[in-house]
Amino acid sequence: MSTKKATGKTIQHISPAGKRLGVKVTTGQNVSPGMILVRQRGTKMGAGIGVKVGRDHTLYAVSSGVVKFGQRLGKIVVSIAK
Repeated sequence: MSTKKATGKTIQHISPAGKRLGVKVTTGQNVSPGMILVRQRGTKMGAGIGVKVGRDHTLYAVSSGVVKFGQRLGKIVVSIAK
């Protein structure tokens, strides 16, 4: 008879690594072109002036300026003011 307990099931309960999603900049922060503003799954936040949406719904800056969060038709929109 075995004196050690098998560990097959307990090793399966390790949670996966986090995906580092979320808002990367704050309101009033200066950004340059190419900086990532928001990483998201699905377009929860929309792109405003000076912001584009990447293939994985990432919002990134295309112009330099100051970040501004606002609302348009009930949806949060990220834009860049000069």
